[in-house]
Amino acid sequence: MLLSIVLPVYNEQEVLPVLFQVLPSVLEKIDCDYELIFIDDGSRDTTRRILNEAAQQDSRVKVLGFSRNFGQQAAITAGLDFANGDAVVVMDADLQDPPELLVSMIEQFKQGFDVVSTQRIARAGESLFKKVTASAFYSLMQRAVDERLPPQCGDFRLFSRGAVQAIRKFREQHRFMRGLVAWLGLRETIIRFHRPARAAGETKYSPMKLAKLAWTAISSFSAMPLKACLIAGLLLTFFGIGYSFYAVYAAVFVTSTAPGWSSLVCFQLLFNGATLTAVGLVGDYVGRIYDETKQRPLYVLGDSVNIQASGCANRVVWINPPDSSDDQNSHLYRAPQVHRDSENHAQHSDAKRAA
Repeated sequence: MLLSIVLPVYNEQEVLPVLFQVLPSVLEKIDCDYELIFIDDGSRDTTRRILNEAAQQDSRVKVLGFSRNFGQQAAITAGLDFANGDAVVVMDADLQDPPELLVSMIEQFKQGFDVVSTQRIARAGESLFKKVTASAFYSLMQRAVDERLPPQCGDFRLFSRGAVQAIRKFREQHRFMRGLVAWLGLRETIIRFHRPARAAGETKYSPMKLAKLAWTAISSFSAMPLKACLIAGLLLTFFGIGYSFYAVYAAVFVTSTAPGWSSLVCFQLLFNGATLTAVGLVGDYVGRIYDETKQRPLYVLGDSVNIQASGCANRVVWINPPDSSDDQNSHLYRAPQVHRDSENHAQHSDAKRAA
């Protein structure tokens, strides 16, 4: 059995030395072969250098380097694209996803589960604001995206080979991996754990990034915002009709009707704001449709270490690909010969007719 560990990293120079001490020691206790796939999401510190040095010392350490920052969801996608294991685990490199849980996750995998998720029942080292916003995030995801999304379950998951192959079929631009897993309806079990504090460094997920992820999840899996705008528009329409009847009544039956500019301004702001909000929501959905029609790659690889590119030609764009002289990878970079052969055939036919 081969176990693939996918670890997206971004500016994690402080925690990587600790990770390389803890993770291999845990994996050595598991009766299986393993590979560590690090995806450097455009780090600006010495993360890439640390990873490259580790990969040169151990061929089981593999490195994918993005050409720029594409985001955590794209990094997870890249790791799943290149994972060769019978089971694939996605985890953070900051050791807040305890490697010791890998033993229990593999036991559940051997019982036939396609997805083994982990659920946080406590969060150490996090502020009250972080805990409240995280709880609100998962509550919103259950209501707006998919009720099957378990609360407090992040991206720390084990996938079977079949689950990985199914996820690879999804190449949408605006990705929310947890929503994709829930949408697939795979056989899933949950392991609960106490989440420790970061081993080193600082979190890269700011409240703004969390809000952006929440909006991506909602807009990618639900039309609820558009439906909410429709309901709000209907309510405002009925309110306007009711107020019109009141205005007519006041003009006909009430002798002293002094029109006020304040109410007029308030109503104008209310209706104009609602209209612009609705138009903005529609525009955001249209923009996402436009992004999908361009069919751009989800990520671009700048370089890699200990990576074989065979089988990924239709999913990957390389800037500095692996050794293109390798026969098994040459099909990724060799120009098609169809047109050249056709041209030679045409020249031969012309010469034959001339003769």
